[in-house]
Amino acid sequence: MASPTDLRTEDALPVLRRVFGYDAFRGFQQEVIDHVVGGGDALVLMPTGGGKSLCYQIPALVRDGVAVVVSPLIALMQDQVDALTAVGVRAGFLNSTQTLDARRRVEAAFVAGELDLLYLAPEALGVRSTLALLDRGRISLFAIDEAHCVSQWGHDFRPDYLALSMLHERWPQVPRIALTATATSATRTEIATRLKLDDARHFVASFDRPNIQYRIVPKREPRKQLLALLRDEHPGDAGIVYCLSRASVDKTAEFLVANGIAALPYHAGLDAATRAANQQRFLREDGLVMVATIAFGMGIDKPDVRFVAHLDLPKSVEGYYQETGRAGRDGLPSTAWLAYGLQDVVQQRKMIETSDGDVAHRRNLAAHLDAMLALCETVRCRRVQLLEYFGETTTPACGNCDTCLTPPESWDGTVAAQKLLSTVFRLDRERNQRFGAGHCIDILLGRQTDKIRQYGHDALTVFGIGAELSEAEWRGVVRQLLAEGLLAVEGDYGTLALTEASADVLGRRRTVTMRREPERPASSRSSKPRGSATVVAELAPAAVPVFERLRAWRATTAKEQGVPAYVIFHDATLRQIASDAPGTLAELSRVSGVGENKLAKYGEQILAVLAGE
Repeated sequence: MASPTDLRTEDALPVLRRVFGYDAFRGFQQEVIDHVVGGGDALVLMPTGGGKSLCYQIPALVRDGVAVVVSPLIALMQDQVDALTAVGVRAGFLNSTQTLDARRRVEAAFVAGELDLLYLAPEALGVRSTLALLDRGRISLFAIDEAHCVSQWGHDFRPDYLALSMLHERWPQVPRIALTATATSATRTEIATRLKLDDARHFVASFDRPNIQYRIVPKREPRKQLLALLRDEHPGDAGIVYCLSRASVDKTAEFLVANGIAALPYHAGLDAATRAANQQRFLREDGLVMVATIAFGMGIDKPDVRFVAHLDLPKSVEGYYQETGRAGRDGLPSTAWLAYGLQDVVQQRKMIETSDGDVAHRRNLAAHLDAMLALCETVRCRRVQLLEYFGETTTPACGNCDTCLTPPESWDGTVAAQKLLSTVFRLDRERNQRFGAGHCIDILLGRQTDKIRQYGHDALTVFGIGAELSEAEWRGVVRQLLAEGLLAVEGDYGTLALTEASADVLGRRRTVTMRREPERPASSRSSKPRGSATVVAELAPAAVPVFERLRAWRATTAKEQGVPAYVIFHDATLRQIASDAPGTLAELSRVSGVGENKLAKYGEQILAVLAGE
């Protein structure tokens, strides 16, 4: 006789094949599904694009009742439901964007058991009428998506998530699965505690996304650097550009458009209708670049985002990983690119010092920033350092990040550090004055500026003692001293000040090793096209025009149906169709990603495209 686990697997595998068109589970998906189908609680950490959604969608189709999915992504619920409907799954959502009639239809379908999945925003569970509705239906499981939002120190904290512990109290027999792409071990513990998932089984996948090439470059003229990246490596590709401020978003989007790049802005200062329209265009059109604050992106299911670029320093490694993970969800080559400079460090340190909250809160923000700065300044493999942050300590160097492709040099910067710190010391202690990095560097370089003459700083003993380094190199020294806590930023004007640790360097009790940026030749591997050009280049020459015809058919079909192109088929599925050239529906059904519903709906059309009709 088969064991209960065997029976669950026999139920789950046919559903995977019939509904989603895949022949096998990936990683530990099957273990999670078996556990939840059997009634167990689970906390799942899996990188973006790793297949988290199937971990609750398959159990929703196997267990009796309706799966309730708690998601903070109101603006994307329609697309999530469209994607499920396209494969024949009965899905609905309830949120504030609906008309009263639409809401009543979904509620009636839920009570009648005519849904497989129901999506709700977390705040809806704080409304009595929603709880009363859920009491009237049969709930198969609760899925809490983007579970890191419950972490009070996290990068996407949502207060409404704190109330989700009531799910266990009100429906103790219903299994719960919490899912996120980003959490350290400390955050995992916090999620489990706050959601009362103390007895849940933890499933933690590797955080590695080998298809993403991580690159961090010195910030010079960031918008021009970004433009070069898009023109040289990602022409015509969809991507996301993150900026810290709304003004920077608007200016960057305008700059890209003026230079022939199709770009849209997204930030909280735009009205809701404009934000929604821009998001829908990004999801539904090919080759658009979204320039945004971090308000954009969580839950974006667009698989063919070929690059994520940051023009400002992220506040934490978690935020950086979450944002860069929106590239390459389809597993194809993609780029995570960050331009980083001295002013980023100054600005972030100032923001922490002036932030709301107690000392513990500011200390936590500083610790997150320190880890992000360490990633920027490392001379080691970026991927190794990134994965170590999340607790993976046995990863070899990747060969696919900038420090692997063009290794930086490390140099003994102790003397340079002493000169810079001595300058700050003499301004503060001898003159009772504090200045920013630019003025200190001018002193070291011996420049006779108006400000130096005004304050008589050409009489300081440190005046002109730093001629062995260029201005750019001195800015690197300041940046790295700030990163290591050997220098501080104070006041509204970002003036430099010594720290307790500075004394060890000035007293010759501590050496300082620094990173020197290598010259990166234009012909280096990292500057070759990595986006759609790579995707097409990997096809056999005869398959390329077939792939392009399939993409054109998909674009037309998606526009007619008013859904994103990936809801029809992912690029990976079209590539396999173009390569395999199936001649019958039976052969087409064996292509990964072609389930029963899509075969019935699009099969004849695809065969016609393949036949050149």
